[in-house]
Amino acid sequence: MAEAISEAAVRERETLAELRSPSGREQEPFDWDPEELAERWAARHAEWRRVQALMQASGWDTYKPEQDTEGTLWAQEREVRRAGFLARHAAHREQATDGLRADILLSARAGRLVRALAARAGLTPDQIVAQIAENAVLSEEGTVSVPSFIPR
Repeated sequence: MAEAISEAAVRERETLAELRSPSGREQEPFDWDPEELAERWAARHAEWRRVQALMQASGWDTYKPEQDTEGTLWAQEREVRRAGFLARHAAHREQATDGLRADILLSARAGRLVRALAARAGLTPDQIVAQIAENAVLSEEGTVSVPSFIPR
């Protein structure tokens, strides 16, 4: 336990020092974000200290995860967040293969109208634009219209 805490403390100091120093080194495309890495090591350091304090207070020689209610709750919350992220990622990938993702620039008037419609319907502007596109109809003459619909 002491080794893990010591290593986390060293890594926390190193990542914070790297974050503060103007290294001039260009970050590789797949490098860790230095701020995120520093935050992760700070969190690990804090968690190892929490576990050590729990073990000392409980008189444990070894860590017993099943008896660590706080750690178990955090692990469950982490797993729920992870599962949610994976579900959103899968949905996004599915949409990307079937749908179209576009960045559009609207005029100020059109942007205000879309934001007002979205606020009124309790949706995001992206959702309103997507629903308008889903309901659009192309006539034989080539005109585009959107029949009345209730945003969902």
